[in-house]
Amino acid sequence: LDGLDTLDWPEKVKLMQRNWIGKSEGLRILFKTKDHDGNEVDLPAYTTRADTIFGVSFLVIAPEHLIVDSIIAPDKKQEVEEFRALMNTMTPMERMMSKDKIGLFTGAYALNPATKESIPIYLANYVVADYGTGIVMGVPCDDERDYDFAKKYKLQIPQVIEVPGAEIKTDAHGNVINPVFHSDDGILINSGPFDGLKAATEGLKKVTDYLVEQGVAARMTSYKLRDWIFSRQRYWGEPIPVIHCPKDGVVPVPEDQLPVKLPNVEKYEPTGTGESPLAAITDWVNVKCPICGGPAKRETNTMPQWAGSCWYFLRYPNPDLHDAAFSPEAMRYWLPVDLYVGGIEHAILHLLYARFYVKVLHDAGYLAFDEPFTHLFNQGMVLKHSEKSGAVEKMSKSKGNVVGPDDMVLKYGSDALRLYMLFMGPPELDCVWQDNGLEGMKRFLNRLWDYLVNPENLWDEQIQEKEAVSKRFHKFLKQYQNRLDHFKPNTAISTAMEWLNDVTAKEMKLGPETVEKFLTAFSVLAPFMTSELLNVLFCKKLNDCVWPVFDPVLAHEDEVTIVIQVNGKLRGNIVVSRGTDQPEVEPKAREAIIKWLDGKEMVRTIFVKDRLINFVVK
Repeated sequence: LDGLDTLDWPEKVKLMQRNWIGKSEGLRILFKTKDHDGNEVDLPAYTTRADTIFGVSFLVIAPEHLIVDSIIAPDKKQEVEEFRALMNTMTPMERMMSKDKIGLFTGAYALNPATKESIPIYLANYVVADYGTGIVMGVPCDDERDYDFAKKYKLQIPQVIEVPGAEIKTDAHGNVINPVFHSDDGILINSGPFDGLKAATEGLKKVTDYLVEQGVAARMTSYKLRDWIFSRQRYWGEPIPVIHCPKDGVVPVPEDQLPVKLPNVEKYEPTGTGESPLAAITDWVNVKCPICGGPAKRETNTMPQWAGSCWYFLRYPNPDLHDAAFSPEAMRYWLPVDLYVGGIEHAILHLLYARFYVKVLHDAGYLAFDEPFTHLFNQGMVLKHSEKSGAVEKMSKSKGNVVGPDDMVLKYGSDALRLYMLFMGPPELDCVWQDNGLEGMKRFLNRLWDYLVNPENLWDEQIQEKEAVSKRFHKFLKQYQNRLDHFKPNTAISTAMEWLNDVTAKEMKLGPETVEKFLTAFSVLAPFMTSELLNVLFCKKLNDCVWPVFDPVLAHEDEVTIVIQVNGKLRGNIVVSRGTDQPEVEPKAREAIIKWLDGKEMVRTIFVKDRLINFVVK
């Protein structure tokens, strides 16, 4: 959690990871019940809303909780076993996310420590043993899930929070009919000495302090994060390097026998026994114990699909290193990764697991850094109009609507295709594919080629290029580099288009140095054509060129565009020398938008040097 604050990542990704980790500060409240022998048993329930304790009308326990067998009524044992069997057909996530709340009364009751009333204890599908304490207090007047459960099983729904402006209705038994859930401005009612306090703030603090002082609760930090089940029963996956020996137990595979490789087999179908397909490959499974030399077996489960993707980037600096996973020197020089470009779908699992791996290796002393990816950039998706419905949908193989790049390359060339994909819009946003956009990109590349290969447009090497040409190029180079630096390839292409428009309109003659620098810079967007032009014009290869850097003096803009507004609405613009004051700008601006000012009474004029002038009129 703390590491997220150090990362230059999209805030939405960091928020998703914070929510997945799910840290919360709350209270562990002890409810009391009796076991089969009459002994008092503690039922600790975790909550972040202790202020609602007077509204707890039932407890819910995870069916698999170890305490269940000692408190259920004897005549409920068969029902409980059947209920557990049903729960075992679902994953914990499926249970918690299910809209249908399923419960079973245990026949046992607990004592509410605040009201001293006896409340029923239920098992339910939406509570799992490894989150919190595995026991949840039911507050149906303030929680929609608890409300649905209470209605379904006809449990009490007492009102303990009054929401200003909301007319709460109750039935003849005092049960709330139309509750308002999770209101931040609710007031406590029916809560003994805490009536009238604001529930989520002062009421929460005072009820918490009271329960702690009474010895029935303790402050507690809880997390939603779960243990990661690391084994898979399949062939594909990294083998887990351990050996099972009847005598010595679980033994690590010796380092000189690493890595353990999958056997080459023709078939790797499931075994039908629940074991991995590897379990059926006896000549691979059966080995000698590294300790006693006796017969032993390899572990046949493999690692999950995320295992390799958690640390593969650590291998990139030393792909041919054979005596270690990576070298400390290479790690210090090359890593952590400066920029990671990936989809939002990796926001939680892959990126969270990779961070976990790196932090473990850092804590163990193997890495000098504890975060794998310094900067993260999420690209958007490419959308396409459906041929059937016309609706916009995600372009994907599963939908059968993918545009084949081979056909596009044959018709337009790979650079045109590449440029169009970069030009479609800001890369962080979704964009809609349009084939006709490729036509415009090909025309631009053809114009660029024609201009640069025409000898009439180039200066001889012995003649100095005009300053105006150099200034225009360095202005382009500054804008181009800035837009690339800020992940705006679409506007970087626009800058190149504007430069070409200017040099062709003004019939500028370009020096060889300018042409070479332009082609080198533009090669990151159109590598094939620029490489070809460097060869044709200068007999040079791209990898012999140096990335160009703009000259700040030449790139300085002597002219600026002044935006003209009338009552805050854009009505035009003019170009003036940088630093021009209002007395000189105002007459030119009035003349440019005379039709918007004609007959209007001027109230005042707002002027921002080098940026805008706004005429406020009646």
